[in-house]
Amino acid sequence: MAAGGGRPGWLRLLISLLPLVLLAVVAVIGPWITPYDPERVAGPSSKGPSGDHWFGTDGSGLDVLSQLLAATRTNVGVATVVVLLATVGGAFLGLLTGMNESSRGPRGVLARIIGRAVDFVQAVPGMLVGLVAVAFYGASLTTLVATLAIVLAPLQARLVRTEVLRVRSDAYVDAARLAGLSELRLTLRHVLPNSCRPALENISVIFAVSIILTASLGFLGAGLPPPHPEWGSMISRGATDAAVGRWWPATFPTIALILTVAIMASSAAKLFGRRR
Repeated sequence: MAAGGGRPGWLRLLISLLPLVLLAVVAVIGPWITPYDPERVAGPSSKGPSGDHWFGTDGSGLDVLSQLLAATRTNVGVATVVVLLATVGGAFLGLLTGMNESSRGPRGVLARIIGRAVDFVQAVPGMLVGLVAVAFYGASLTTLVATLAIVLAPLQARLVRTEVLRVRSDAYVDAARLAGLSELRLTLRHVLPNSCRPALENISVIFAVSIILTASLGFLGAGLPPPHPEWGSMISRGATDAAVGRWWPATFPTIALILTVAIMASSAAKLFGRRR
């Protein structure tokens, strides 16, 4: 027998992830609806919004709307992969530490070491880890995704670990153990399925934080290198134009960034509010 929050709880979880799915759809169809090639000159430089260029052009004559749609695919794609890696990796670490940290012998020692490492990584600012990683390994898609996954996995690991410790003390788990179920089967059949929901509910938060860190590193010039368009680098390049009155190259990616984070934060707040 497995404990569960019931169908309404899982329905709320799916509804909370709907904004993420919609963003993913926009990211996927973006390249097919861009009015111009985002990497080629589309018109006069620094031209304001018009019928030909709805969001204007930047200082190089690139269409801002086309760049924005391409950058959306980049930012959402990176965040999606990071969420997947951080959630799967964090769930594994949380399950490992929660099931073994009170054990004696090598397994208990290993679990406690991993637990301390998780606490340490979570205590270090993500931006600092990102800047150090770029300094050592260079700016690349692999470096960015791996760094963000390592930074954000501890958030999921702690949630899963806490839930594992709670589930292990439930009566049905004790009954399954007394019935002779092996530790592996007990973990896979009862503990794991009933310990992952907090991490799944936290996906919106992980997604938003990943978006913020990616854009922040891009703004500082430590994010994705060309030809990857990205919101942070667009804002950084557009900041110079904004200083002389050309507001559009920086404004539209800033709005996209703020709206995305706000939608994810609102989704998470509603879900967590209902849980309380």
